[in-house]
Amino acid sequence: MSLNNATSPFLLSHKDGPVKWRTWGPAALAEAKKANKPILLSMGYAGCHWCHVLNREGFSNPEIAAQINDNFIPILADREERPDLDMLYQGAAGIMQHPGGWPLNIFLTPEGLPWWVTGYQPPTDQPENPSFGHVIADCVELWKNDRARADDTAGKVKAAVEHLYNRDMTTGQEAMNLDLTALRIAQRYDFFFGGMMGMTKFLNPLLIEVMWRGFLRTGTPQFSQVIFTTLDGILFGGAYDHIGGGFFRHSLDERWLEPSFEKMLYDQAQMIDLCGSVWQFNRNELCRQRVTETITFLLREMKVGDVFAASISSGSHAEDGKFYTWSEAEIDAALVGTFSARFKQVYGITRDGNVMGRNLPRRLGNPMPANEADEALLAKQRDMLLAARAKRTAPTRDDRVLADWNGLAIAAIARAGMVFEKPEWIEAATEAFDGLIKLLGDGDRLSHLKGSTGIADDYANMARAALQLWEVTNDQRFIDQAKAWTKVLDDHFWNTQINGYCFYADDAEQLFVRPRMLFDNPAPSVNGTMLIVLTRLALLTGSTDYMSRCSLLAVTFGNEANRMIQGSGGYFVGFEYLVNSLMVVVIGHKGNSKTQELIRAFWGKPVPNGMVLQIEPGTALPEQHPAHGRGMEGGQPTAYICQAGTCSNGFTTAAALADALTLPPQLRGQQQVRA
Repeated sequence: MSLNNATSPFLLSHKDGPVKWRTWGPAALAEAKKANKPILLSMGYAGCHWCHVLNREGFSNPEIAAQINDNFIPILADREERPDLDMLYQGAAGIMQHPGGWPLNIFLTPEGLPWWVTGYQPPTDQPENPSFGHVIADCVELWKNDRARADDTAGKVKAAVEHLYNRDMTTGQEAMNLDLTALRIAQRYDFFFGGMMGMTKFLNPLLIEVMWRGFLRTGTPQFSQVIFTTLDGILFGGAYDHIGGGFFRHSLDERWLEPSFEKMLYDQAQMIDLCGSVWQFNRNELCRQRVTETITFLLREMKVGDVFAASISSGSHAEDGKFYTWSEAEIDAALVGTFSARFKQVYGITRDGNVMGRNLPRRLGNPMPANEADEALLAKQRDMLLAARAKRTAPTRDDRVLADWNGLAIAAIARAGMVFEKPEWIEAATEAFDGLIKLLGDGDRLSHLKGSTGIADDYANMARAALQLWEVTNDQRFIDQAKAWTKVLDDHFWNTQINGYCFYADDAEQLFVRPRMLFDNPAPSVNGTMLIVLTRLALLTGSTDYMSRCSLLAVTFGNEANRMIQGSGGYFVGFEYLVNSLMVVVIGHKGNSKTQELIRAFWGKPVPNGMVLQIEPGTALPEQHPAHGRGMEGGQPTAYICQAGTCSNGFTTAAALADALTLPPQLRGQQQVRA
């Protein structure tokens, strides 16, 4: 009940403060009901800068702490340990006209219903922005003297949250216009610097993915211009760690100059996928380099045994900035014996610095040196700086292992292993998959993290990872595991009254509303991911049950996705996978070089809605499969492109298959566009 036995670094950072924190659970809720006291629920996570500031300025203030202890049952929750709480109360915060985010301080009735919300508040009153202590005092006054108003608000919020997540959101598939969706997203993007317009820019790889698929479908050059401008800003700018590899969570400015210094596992995974797809299209060397560096970073700095840690935190922007930034003198000292002036020119290093009086290496304005010799020198110099940086005190790593985020990373690394012909990456992804099951698996059930009940995203992302591993290894056990996790989702997460997957299971702790999640947060939501998983299982097994469930899911949230396009990227990606899915069936002996050439032709092209199946000659496909009865032509390994229930004629050369996979035809001459 107290924080003494907590494992969360976020909870432990509050353990010795004056607020008598409890953890969420039956005991704390029973205490609130018995004492007839309201609950102050505060949610955050270890990498949240303002959470730590509020703890230092607000919760550590003895007067504020005394007010909280006397008048509330204070409960502290880590949003990464309790994503179900976070999902529900963030939705409630939005209904109460609060922007959400962390820290989230939400005031609840003893039954757990919200009636007031606030986030970070300053230590002293400011015009139009009261201090945190002022907010606490106002809430104490409201509860004591106007409880009927608080109870009335709580009842209205509960009804509104139920409506938010569980109203009718259906629309017919014909109302889902993928080209118009991509256009609407592109209209919100910064034409000059890339990224969503605004002063703070997140990576938003799912929205870029929707536009990227729009470009691959239509060849519309405006899409590629927005995408490549955005990638230039991210890959050359401050949102990328040019010394150690990996992506920071977001930029604090519109030009991608200064980042927030936190690295989240889900961002790394999604950017690996996106950069890999761009490389498949135009063999862009920068994208290959960023994928290689980011996977190297994950394997070097994010491994916990065979699996991956959740994040590298940014507890203090200034302190973490010192880890990632350099004075000019530090650069010169670390690069002694090399041509340091060239590095400083390319990476914008100056005497006065470019971030907080120091230098964050970035290549905006100096994107590519003129020759390979320059690149070789710069690579050597980056390694020298990485070795020097390793001697500094590193930012805190959150060593907890989350099933959903690991699923994203496993799928991305496995796919990159095939795209870039790196078998060691596929091996690392397989080891992480098996390690995750050993750590968080219990039969066919998964924990979200150690000691925390699994949520729908855990099963969906791990099922998708299993199918990706099957595709690159041809090991049947991965299909079996994906089917088992899908069954858990169907049995315990599906809403049998109004359809769609709920965020938590029917046999988990039941909160005041059981939400169905459509929006990305910021990783793709279960109801988008499962469109991909169910489609793949349907194509692989020929089972109409999977396709029926997928078709039903596709219309369940369509109206809401159309209404909130920028929050529904994962759903639109999944919807396109359903309607445009294709399978390349390669019939030939696995050890035959021509069989492998046909498989490599598939992996050499961006086919985001496709998968490849290699079978030995004479192997029978299900009768429902469109390639049933097909075989090798002329005794040669043969590939068939199967889509919409029919298959193409056979391809016996890799060049012919690669040309057929370059669609639409107007893109065939554009492989050399910049990125």
